[in-house]
Amino acid sequence: MTISWPDLVTSAAADGVSVLAKGADQDWSRDAGDLDWTCRQTLDHMALGVVGYAGLLIAQPADRYIALFASLDGQAPIPACLEGIRISATILASAVREAVPEVRAWHPYGHSDGPGFAAMGTLEILVHSRDIALTLGIDWTPPDDLCAPVVERLFPDAPAGHDPARTLLWCTGRVALPGLGRRKEWQWHGDVR
Repeated sequence: MTISWPDLVTSAAADGVSVLAKGADQDWSRDAGDLDWTCRQTLDHMALGVVGYAGLLIAQPADRYIALFASLDGQAPIPACLEGIRISATILASAVREAVPEVRAWHPYGHSDGPGFAAMGTLEILVHSRDIALTLGIDWTPPDDLCAPVVERLFPDAPAGHDPARTLLWCTGRVALPGLGRRKEWQWHGDVR
């Protein structure tokens, strides 16, 4: 069964939020995984990025970011912030659903279309949910069925023969793969191919 791009984004958010809710009562001021952001800041980055991708897809700028920035309430409790991740994913899913196939919008990693921005949003949610889960002591790997389309769409040079989740984590510099060290620098390829 093939999942639609809008459903991919909302499914990633549902999975990520479900996992992170298990650690909602923990200290979110610690760094998320190997990032220089706290768990709370990483959650805010997720919401900002995912809503930003929707905005880019709607505005279709050729050479810049949009001026709209969405963030989570800094005083809100974690469960309410997690709700914000589901909301941001729904906004992006709606924008992807409404975009005609010819739509292109700027991103520094390549001018992209609806599926490309859906893949970017899904990546942000899955990878950063894992970053936070690591710090909270929650053993979680993003689902392969959500990772596979992201790897295929954004990482055309990804190594074959590995589980999609491990491949996505390798592509984003989170893990090593057999025979392949952990990446120190990386970026996805958003251009439509």
